[in-house]
Amino acid sequence: MRAPLPLMVLLVGTVTLAAEATAAGVNFSWDACTAEGGVQSKTFACNTNAGSRAAWGSFMVAADQDSFVGVEIIVAVQAQSDTLPDWWQFFNSGACRQTALSTSFDFTSAPGTACTDPWFGQAAGGLAAYHTINTVPPVPSGLANAAEIKIGAAVANPLTLSAGTEYYCFRLGITNVKTVGSGACSGCDVPVCLTLSQVKVAQVGGTSEYLTNPIASNVVLWQTDTPCSGASAPQNVTWGQIRSILR
Repeated sequence: MRAPLPLMVLLVGTVTLAAEATAAGVNFSWDACTAEGGVQSKTFACNTNAGSRAAWGSFMVAADQDSFVGVEIIVAVQAQSDTLPDWWQFFNSGACRQTALSTSFDFTSAPGTACTDPWFGQAAGGLAAYHTINTVPPVPSGLANAAEIKIGAAVANPLTLSAGTEYYCFRLGITNVKTVGSGACSGCDVPVCLTLSQVKVAQVGGTSEYLTNPIASNVVLWQTDTPCSGASAPQNVTWGQIRSILR
């Protein structure tokens, strides 16, 4: 079966564009797009299984793009503990909170006052991988207290992006399921840092712009306001992983 257009163009080799505009980069914040009041730190009493929160990723490109077709996203997770807590074990088979992590690219109801929706409700995608020290392949850093989230999204028809505009990219949702009571997963209270390491913005024809620099901040904090050190270095998302979630 032939892959849809955006995946066909994203599967070819890529060329990295040199970022010429100092504003080009990424933002990451809880509750909202950074420019619309998002915050960097979030605390939780760890006393309920109800409720959730979301970290919002956004980006600016260095140059206008007239054939934008998708993104590859990498988020590094690091706990301020010797090992990654069970509460932060997501996605993989047998993980304590396998279904507690989710992504969304739907910004049709977002404020749109300072950030712009590039997707128009057309994006398809989701989580591609959650790498830890125990997965194959393991988290690139090889650290027992770290994880790497890989996310991908694509559109069927190319869209246009403008340099200097901050675009919504994705929301990373985390629910409170299995925080207390029978079957609870330990470690909700452990401080954790999440770093938006990379957003690869892809165009038709295989040209891509890799965004790694923070515009304001590319780190969100959990149960702390002190950043972690030694976050995982970014690696490319495997488009075999992305294809599996877009089928």
